[in-house]
Amino acid sequence: MQREGGTFEGMVETAFFTARLLERNIGIPTEIQRAVIPRLLAGENVLFRSATGTGKTFAYLLPLFERLIPSIGECPGEHRPGPRILILAPTLELCSQIKQEADFLLKGNPLGGPGRIALIIGSAAMNRQIDALRKDKPGIVVGNPARLLQLARMGKLSLGRVGSLVLDEGDRLISDELASDTRELIGRVNRNRQTAACSATMSARSRERLLPLMGEPVVTLETEAQEILRERIRHWALFSEARRKIPALRSFLAASRAQKALVFTSRSGQVGNIVSQLQYHGVAAAGLHGDMDKKARKHAFDDFKAGRVKVLVSSDLAARGLDIPGISHVIALDVPADGEAYIHRAGRTARAGGRGIMVTIGDEEELRRFAALEKKLGIIVYPKILCQGRVCSPELPRT
Repeated sequence: MQREGGTFEGMVETAFFTARLLERNIGIPTEIQRAVIPRLLAGENVLFRSATGTGKTFAYLLPLFERLIPSIGECPGEHRPGPRILILAPTLELCSQIKQEADFLLKGNPLGGPGRIALIIGSAAMNRQIDALRKDKPGIVVGNPARLLQLARMGKLSLGRVGSLVLDEGDRLISDELASDTRELIGRVNRNRQTAACSATMSARSRERLLPLMGEPVVTLETEAQEILRERIRHWALFSEARRKIPALRSFLAASRAQKALVFTSRSGQVGNIVSQLQYHGVAAAGLHGDMDKKARKHAFDDFKAGRVKVLVSSDLAARGLDIPGISHVIALDVPADGEAYIHRAGRTARAGGRGIMVTIGDEEELRRFAALEKKLGIIVYPKILCQGRVCSPELPRT
Protein backbone atom coordinates (compact mmCIF):
# COMPACT_ATOMS: atom_id res chain seq x y z
CA MET A 1 0.00 0.00 0.00
CA GLN A 2 1.31 3.42 -0.95
CA ARG A 3 2.46 5.47 2.04
CA GLU A 4 1.74 9.16 2.53
CA GLY A 5 1.91 11.54 5.51
CA GLY A 6 0.12 11.22 8.86
CA THR A 7 -0.97 8.06 10.68
CA PHE A 8 -4.15 6.02 11.16
CA GLU A 9 -4.16 6.73 14.90
CA GLY A 10 -6.69 9.42 15.63
CA MET A 11 -8.30 8.86 12.22
CA VAL A 12 -9.45 5.33 13.11
CA GLU A 13 -10.56 5.27 16.75
CA THR A 14 -10.72 1.51 17.31
CA ALA A 15 -7.26 0.35 18.37
CA PHE A 16 -8.10 -3.16 17.19
CA PHE A 17 -8.10 -2.04 13.54
CA THR A 18 -4.92 0.02 13.77
CA ALA A 19 -3.21 -2.99 15.36
CA ARG A 20 -4.37 -5.20 12.49
CA LEU A 21 -2.94 -2.73 9.96
CA LEU A 22 0.40 -2.66 11.74
CA GLU A 23 0.65 -6.44 11.29
CA ARG A 24 1.11 -5.61 7.61
CA ASN A 25 3.38 -2.67 8.43
CA ILE A 26 0.64 -0.26 7.38
CA GLY A 27 0.73 2.74 9.66
CA ILE A 28 0.42 5.69 7.30
CA PRO A 29 -2.74 6.31 5.25
CA THR A 30 -2.58 7.07 1.55
CA GLU A 31 -3.87 10.32 0.12
CA ILE A 32 -7.25 8.84 -0.82
CA GLN A 33 -7.60 7.18 2.60
CA ARG A 34 -6.96 10.49 4.37
CA ALA A 35 -9.65 12.09 2.23
CA VAL A 36 -12.30 9.35 2.34
CA ILE A 37 -12.14 7.86 5.86
CA PRO A 38 -13.28 10.98 7.79
CA ARG A 39 -16.17 11.53 5.35
CA LEU A 40 -17.44 7.96 5.67
CA LEU A 41 -17.00 8.05 9.45
CA ALA A 42 -19.25 11.11 9.43
CA GLY A 43 -21.94 9.10 7.62
CA GLU A 44 -21.68 10.94 4.31
CA ASN A 45 -22.24 9.48 0.85
CA VAL A 46 -18.92 9.47 -1.00
CA LEU A 47 -18.03 8.96 -4.66
CA PHE A 48 -14.26 8.70 -5.00
CA ARG A 49 -11.71 8.04 -7.71
CA SER A 50 -8.11 7.10 -7.16
CA ALA A 51 -5.44 5.25 -9.10
CA THR A 52 -5.11 1.50 -8.74
CA GLY A 53 -2.95 0.36 -5.84
CA THR A 54 -3.70 3.38 -3.63
CA GLY A 55 -5.70 1.57 -0.93
CA LYS A 56 -9.31 2.16 -1.95
CA THR A 57 -10.55 -1.06 -0.29
CA PHE A 58 -9.30 -0.12 3.18
CA ALA A 59 -10.51 3.44 2.55
CA TYR A 60 -14.09 2.21 2.79
CA LEU A 61 -13.74 -0.95 4.92
CA LEU A 62 -12.11 0.75 7.90
CA PRO A 63 -14.70 3.52 8.46
CA LEU A 64 -17.68 1.27 7.71
CA PHE A 65 -16.46 -1.33 10.22
CA GLU A 66 -15.91 1.46 12.76
CA ARG A 67 -19.48 2.66 12.24
CA LEU A 68 -20.77 -0.90 12.60
CA ILE A 69 -19.52 -1.18 16.19
CA PRO A 70 -21.75 1.48 17.84
CA SER A 71 -24.69 0.60 15.59
CA ILE A 72 -24.85 -2.92 17.06
CA GLY A 73 -26.04 -1.68 20.44
CA GLU A 74 -28.63 0.58 18.83
CA CYS A 75 -30.50 -2.28 17.11
CA PRO A 76 -32.66 -4.31 19.50
CA GLY A 77 -33.49 -6.93 16.84
CA GLU A 78 -29.93 -8.23 16.79
CA HIS A 79 -30.80 -11.64 15.40
CA ARG A 80 -33.08 -10.48 12.64
CA PRO A 81 -31.80 -11.55 9.19
CA GLY A 82 -30.09 -9.22 6.78
CA PRO A 83 -26.65 -7.66 6.50
CA ARG A 84 -25.66 -4.24 7.83
CA ILE A 85 -23.02 -3.72 5.13
CA LEU A 86 -23.48 -4.73 1.47
CA ILE A 87 -20.48 -4.54 -0.89
CA LEU A 88 -20.99 -4.99 -4.64
CA ALA A 89 -18.21 -5.71 -7.14
CA PRO A 90 -18.36 -6.76 -10.81
CA THR A 91 -16.15 -9.88 -10.87
CA LEU A 92 -15.78 -13.03 -8.82
CA GLU A 93 -12.08 -12.40 -8.25
CA LEU A 94 -12.60 -8.86 -6.99
CA CYS A 95 -15.38 -10.01 -4.66
CA SER A 96 -13.04 -12.67 -3.27
CA GLN A 97 -10.24 -10.15 -2.78
CA ILE A 98 -12.52 -7.75 -0.91
CA LYS A 99 -13.64 -10.57 1.38
CA GLN A 100 -10.01 -11.54 2.03
CA GLU A 101 -9.20 -7.97 3.07
CA ALA A 102 -12.32 -7.80 5.25
CA ASP A 103 -11.42 -11.16 6.83
CA PHE A 104 -7.97 -9.81 7.61
CA LEU A 105 -9.31 -6.69 9.33
CA LEU A 106 -11.94 -8.61 11.29
CA LYS A 107 -9.85 -11.58 12.44
CA GLY A 108 -10.55 -11.82 16.16
CA ASN A 109 -12.82 -8.79 15.80
CA PRO A 110 -14.82 -7.08 18.57
CA LEU A 111 -18.04 -7.20 16.53
CA GLY A 112 -19.07 -10.77 17.33
CA GLY A 113 -21.85 -12.17 15.12
CA PRO A 114 -22.35 -8.98 13.09
CA GLY A 115 -18.71 -9.28 12.04
CA ARG A 116 -19.37 -12.45 10.05
CA ILE A 117 -18.85 -12.08 6.33
CA ALA A 118 -20.61 -13.95 3.51
CA LEU A 119 -19.25 -14.16 -0.03
CA ILE A 120 -22.17 -14.42 -2.47
CA ILE A 121 -20.99 -14.92 -6.04
CA GLY A 122 -22.18 -16.66 -9.19
CA SER A 123 -20.86 -20.11 -10.12
CA ALA A 124 -20.95 -21.10 -6.44
CA ALA A 125 -23.48 -23.49 -4.92
CA MET A 126 -26.60 -21.45 -4.22
CA ASN A 127 -27.94 -23.85 -1.59
CA ARG A 128 -24.79 -23.40 0.49
CA GLN A 129 -25.09 -19.65 0.20
CA ILE A 130 -28.70 -19.78 1.34
CA ASP A 131 -27.73 -21.95 4.31
CA ALA A 132 -24.93 -19.55 5.25
CA LEU A 133 -27.28 -16.56 5.15
CA ARG A 134 -29.87 -18.39 7.26
CA LYS A 135 -27.57 -19.95 9.86
CA ASP A 136 -24.73 -17.44 10.20
CA LYS A 137 -26.79 -14.25 9.81
CA PRO A 138 -23.74 -12.37 8.44
CA GLY A 139 -23.54 -8.67 9.13
CA ILE A 140 -21.45 -8.11 6.01
CA VAL A 141 -22.17 -9.47 2.53
CA VAL A 142 -19.82 -9.17 -0.44
CA GLY A 143 -21.00 -10.26 -3.87
CA ASN A 144 -21.78 -9.62 -7.51
CA PRO A 145 -25.16 -8.07 -8.42
CA ALA A 146 -26.53 -11.00 -10.45
CA ARG A 147 -26.33 -13.64 -7.71
CA LEU A 148 -27.35 -11.23 -4.94
CA LEU A 149 -30.37 -10.20 -6.98
CA GLN A 150 -31.33 -13.86 -7.51
CA LEU A 151 -31.35 -14.47 -3.78
CA ALA A 152 -33.22 -11.23 -3.06
CA ARG A 153 -35.94 -12.14 -5.58
CA MET A 154 -36.26 -15.56 -3.92
CA GLY A 155 -36.68 -13.92 -0.52
CA LYS A 156 -33.48 -15.53 0.76
CA LEU A 157 -31.56 -12.26 1.17
CA SER A 158 -33.16 -9.45 3.13
CA LEU A 159 -31.74 -5.99 2.39
CA GLY A 160 -33.94 -3.89 4.68
CA ARG A 161 -31.26 -3.53 7.39
CA VAL A 162 -28.41 -2.41 5.13
CA GLY A 163 -26.93 0.74 6.63
CA SER A 164 -23.92 0.98 4.32
CA LEU A 165 -23.74 0.14 0.60
CA VAL A 166 -20.47 0.01 -1.37
CA LEU A 167 -20.12 -0.04 -5.15
CA ASP A 168 -16.52 -1.11 -5.82
CA GLU A 169 -15.49 -0.53 -9.44
CA GLY A 170 -18.67 1.51 -9.60
CA ASP A 171 -18.18 2.52 -13.23
CA ARG A 172 -18.21 -1.14 -14.23
CA LEU A 173 -21.26 -1.92 -12.10
CA ILE A 174 -23.34 0.63 -14.02
CA SER A 175 -21.97 -0.30 -17.46
CA ASP A 176 -24.48 -1.41 -20.08
CA GLU A 177 -23.96 -5.10 -19.26
CA LEU A 178 -24.48 -4.81 -15.49
CA ALA A 179 -26.57 -1.67 -14.98
CA SER A 180 -29.98 -3.38 -14.98
CA ASP A 181 -29.09 -5.86 -12.23
CA THR A 182 -27.26 -3.22 -10.20
CA ARG A 183 -30.18 -0.78 -10.31
CA GLU A 184 -32.78 -3.40 -9.39
CA LEU A 185 -30.67 -4.68 -6.51
CA ILE A 186 -30.04 -1.20 -5.13
CA GLY A 187 -33.78 -0.54 -5.41
CA ARG A 188 -34.31 -3.32 -2.86
CA VAL A 189 -31.80 -1.90 -0.37
CA ASN A 190 -32.88 0.13 2.65
CA ARG A 191 -33.28 3.74 1.45
CA ASN A 192 -32.01 5.18 4.74
CA ARG A 193 -28.43 4.13 4.06
CA GLN A 194 -24.95 5.47 3.47
CA THR A 195 -23.43 4.81 0.03
CA ALA A 196 -19.82 4.75 -1.14
CA ALA A 197 -18.72 4.21 -4.74
CA CYS A 198 -15.18 4.05 -6.07
CA SER A 199 -13.04 3.22 -9.09
CA ALA A 200 -9.69 4.02 -10.64
CA THR A 201 -11.50 5.67 -13.55
CA MET A 202 -14.74 7.61 -13.67
CA SER A 203 -16.05 9.09 -16.91
CA ALA A 204 -18.69 11.82 -16.95
CA ARG A 205 -21.22 9.26 -18.20
CA SER A 206 -20.42 6.85 -15.36
CA ARG A 207 -20.73 9.66 -12.82
CA GLU A 208 -24.13 10.65 -14.21
CA ARG A 209 -25.33 7.06 -13.89
CA LEU A 210 -23.97 6.54 -10.39
CA LEU A 211 -25.11 9.69 -8.64
CA PRO A 212 -28.88 8.95 -8.75
CA LEU A 213 -28.19 5.58 -7.07
CA MET A 214 -26.29 7.06 -4.14
CA GLY A 215 -28.73 9.29 -2.31
CA GLU A 216 -28.16 12.96 -1.52
CA PRO A 217 -25.96 14.77 -0.89
CA VAL A 218 -22.87 13.11 -2.38
CA VAL A 219 -19.29 14.16 -1.65
CA THR A 220 -17.01 13.67 -4.67
CA LEU A 221 -13.31 13.10 -4.01
CA GLU A 222 -10.49 12.50 -6.48
CA THR A 223 -6.75 12.03 -6.40
CA GLU A 224 -4.39 12.34 -9.34
CA ALA A 225 -4.86 9.08 -11.22
CA GLN A 226 -2.08 9.82 -13.69
CA GLU A 227 0.72 10.16 -11.13
CA ILE A 228 1.33 6.42 -10.89
CA LEU A 229 0.70 5.96 -14.60
CA ARG A 230 3.36 8.53 -15.52
CA GLU A 231 5.93 8.21 -12.76
CA ARG A 232 6.00 4.58 -11.63
CA ILE A 233 5.14 2.68 -14.82
CA ARG A 234 7.34 2.48 -17.91
CA HIS A 235 5.34 2.23 -21.13
CA TRP A 236 6.74 0.24 -24.04
CA ALA A 237 5.45 -0.49 -27.54
CA LEU A 238 6.51 -3.53 -29.55
CA PHE A 239 5.56 -3.97 -33.21
CA SER A 240 4.22 -7.29 -34.44
CA GLU A 241 2.07 -8.39 -37.33
CA ALA A 242 -1.29 -9.62 -36.09
CA ARG A 243 -0.59 -13.26 -37.01
CA ARG A 244 2.77 -13.20 -35.19
CA LYS A 245 1.64 -11.74 -31.86
CA ILE A 246 1.78 -14.94 -29.81
CA PRO A 247 5.33 -15.78 -30.99
CA ALA A 248 6.23 -12.15 -30.27
CA LEU A 249 4.79 -12.57 -26.78
CA ARG A 250 6.85 -15.71 -26.20
CA SER A 251 10.00 -13.98 -27.40
CA PHE A 252 9.36 -10.97 -25.20
CA LEU A 253 8.75 -13.10 -22.11
CA ALA A 254 12.06 -14.89 -22.69
CA ALA A 255 14.01 -11.69 -23.45
CA SER A 256 12.59 -9.67 -20.56
CA ARG A 257 12.93 -12.51 -18.03
CA ALA A 258 9.62 -11.39 -16.56
CA GLN A 259 9.09 -13.02 -13.17
CA LYS A 260 5.34 -12.46 -13.06
CA ALA A 261 3.49 -11.21 -16.14
CA LEU A 262 -0.20 -10.48 -16.71
CA VAL A 263 -1.23 -10.69 -20.37
CA PHE A 264 -4.39 -8.98 -21.63
CA THR A 265 -6.46 -9.74 -24.69
CA SER A 266 -9.78 -8.10 -25.46
CA ARG A 267 -10.90 -11.31 -27.22
CA SER A 268 -12.05 -13.60 -24.41
CA GLY A 269 -12.27 -16.55 -26.79
CA GLN A 270 -8.53 -16.33 -27.49
CA VAL A 271 -7.41 -16.79 -23.89
CA GLY A 272 -7.33 -20.60 -24.13
CA ASN A 273 -5.46 -20.56 -27.45
CA ILE A 274 -2.79 -18.20 -26.11
CA VAL A 275 -2.33 -20.28 -22.96
CA SER A 276 -2.07 -23.50 -24.97
CA GLN A 277 0.61 -22.09 -27.25
CA LEU A 278 2.62 -20.74 -24.33
CA GLN A 279 2.42 -24.05 -22.48
CA TYR A 280 3.43 -25.97 -25.63
CA HIS A 281 6.64 -23.96 -25.71
CA GLY A 282 7.38 -24.57 -22.05
CA VAL A 283 6.00 -21.35 -20.53
CA ALA A 284 4.18 -21.89 -17.22
CA ALA A 285 0.90 -20.11 -18.00
CA ALA A 286 -2.75 -20.10 -16.94
CA GLY A 287 -5.86 -18.39 -18.31
CA LEU A 288 -8.68 -16.34 -16.83
CA HIS A 289 -11.89 -15.33 -18.60
CA GLY A 290 -15.54 -14.79 -17.78
CA ASP A 291 -16.84 -18.05 -19.27
CA MET A 292 -14.76 -20.27 -16.96
CA ASP A 293 -16.46 -21.85 -13.97
CA LYS A 294 -15.62 -20.64 -10.49
CA LYS A 295 -13.33 -23.55 -9.62
CA ALA A 296 -11.19 -23.16 -12.76
CA ARG A 297 -10.95 -19.39 -12.32
CA LYS A 298 -9.92 -19.74 -8.69
CA HIS A 299 -7.33 -22.37 -9.56
CA ALA A 300 -5.78 -20.15 -12.26
CA PHE A 301 -5.81 -17.10 -10.01
CA ASP A 302 -4.32 -18.94 -7.03
CA ASP A 303 -1.58 -20.54 -9.15
CA PHE A 304 -0.55 -17.16 -10.51
CA LYS A 305 -0.70 -15.39 -7.17
CA ALA A 306 1.36 -18.14 -5.50
CA GLY A 307 3.95 -18.13 -8.30
CA ARG A 308 3.23 -21.64 -9.53
CA VAL A 309 2.72 -20.12 -12.98
CA LYS A 310 4.52 -16.96 -14.07
CA VAL A 311 2.11 -15.84 -16.81
CA LEU A 312 -1.63 -15.23 -16.46
CA VAL A 313 -3.56 -14.55 -19.69
CA SER A 314 -6.80 -12.70 -19.05
CA SER A 315 -9.68 -10.91 -20.67
CA ASP A 316 -10.29 -7.33 -19.51
CA LEU A 317 -13.45 -8.15 -17.57
CA ALA A 318 -11.95 -11.08 -15.65
CA ALA A 319 -8.96 -9.03 -14.44
CA ARG A 320 -10.90 -5.93 -13.46
CA GLY A 321 -9.72 -4.77 -10.04
CA LEU A 322 -7.30 -7.64 -9.43
CA ASP A 323 -4.70 -6.90 -6.76
CA ILE A 324 -1.84 -9.36 -7.15
CA PRO A 325 1.50 -8.49 -5.56
CA GLY A 326 4.69 -8.60 -7.58
CA ILE A 327 3.43 -8.26 -11.16
CA SER A 328 6.52 -6.99 -12.97
CA HIS A 329 5.04 -6.77 -16.48
CA VAL A 330 1.60 -6.15 -17.91
CA ILE A 331 1.46 -7.09 -21.59
CA ALA A 332 -1.41 -6.11 -23.88
CA LEU A 333 -1.94 -7.98 -27.16
CA ASP A 334 -4.15 -5.22 -28.52
CA VAL A 335 -4.81 -1.51 -28.02
CA PRO A 336 -7.95 -0.72 -25.99
CA ALA A 337 -10.59 1.57 -27.39
CA ASP A 338 -10.30 4.14 -24.60
CA GLY A 339 -7.93 5.50 -22.00
CA GLU A 340 -9.91 4.08 -19.07
CA ALA A 341 -9.28 0.50 -20.22
CA TYR A 342 -5.56 1.24 -20.59
CA ILE A 343 -5.38 2.72 -17.09
CA HIS A 344 -7.05 -0.37 -15.62
CA ARG A 345 -4.68 -2.67 -17.50
CA ALA A 346 -1.55 -0.75 -16.55
CA GLY A 347 -2.73 -0.46 -12.97
CA ARG A 348 -2.20 -4.16 -12.33
CA THR A 349 1.51 -3.38 -11.92
CA ALA A 350 3.32 -0.74 -9.81
CA ARG A 351 1.01 -1.41 -6.89
CA ALA A 352 1.67 -0.55 -3.24
CA GLY A 353 4.41 1.93 -4.11
CA GLY A 354 6.24 -0.36 -6.53
CA ARG A 355 7.27 0.09 -10.14
CA GLY A 356 6.39 -1.86 -13.26
CA ILE A 357 6.37 -2.09 -17.03
CA MET A 358 3.36 -1.88 -19.36
CA VAL A 359 4.02 -3.37 -22.80
CA THR A 360 1.69 -3.09 -25.78
CA ILE A 361 2.22 -5.47 -28.71
CA GLY A 362 0.46 -4.12 -31.78
CA ASP A 363 0.45 -4.02 -35.55
CA GLU A 364 0.91 -0.86 -37.58
CA GLU A 365 -2.70 0.33 -37.29
CA GLU A 366 -2.89 -0.43 -33.57
CA LEU A 367 0.31 1.43 -32.82
CA ARG A 368 -1.04 4.47 -34.66
CA ARG A 369 -4.05 4.40 -32.35
CA PHE A 370 -1.73 3.86 -29.41
CA ALA A 371 0.14 7.05 -30.32
CA ALA A 372 -3.14 8.98 -30.03
CA LEU A 373 -3.82 7.33 -26.66
CA GLU A 374 -0.31 8.30 -25.53
CA LYS A 375 -1.10 11.97 -26.11
CA LYS A 376 -4.50 11.71 -24.45
CA LEU A 377 -3.07 10.15 -21.28
CA GLY A 378 0.01 12.35 -21.16
CA ILE A 379 2.40 9.42 -20.96
CA ILE A 380 5.64 8.67 -22.81
CA VAL A 381 5.72 5.40 -24.75
CA TYR A 382 9.14 4.05 -25.70
CA PRO A 383 9.41 1.82 -28.78
CA LYS A 384 11.24 -1.47 -28.22
CA ILE A 385 12.58 -4.26 -30.42
CA LEU A 386 13.87 -7.74 -29.69
CA CYS A 387 17.46 -8.31 -30.71
CA GLN A 388 19.74 -11.23 -29.87
CA GLY A 389 17.51 -12.36 -27.04
CA ARG A 390 17.29 -8.96 -25.40
CA VAL A 391 14.78 -6.11 -25.24
CA CYS A 392 16.44 -3.15 -26.96
CA SER A 393 15.67 0.41 -28.01
CA PRO A 394 15.75 0.97 -31.79
CA GLU A 395 18.95 2.65 -32.94
CA LEU A 396 18.56 6.26 -33.91
CA PRO A 397 19.37 6.94 -37.57
CA ARG A 398 22.86 8.28 -38.09
CA THR A 399 23.26 11.72 -39.58
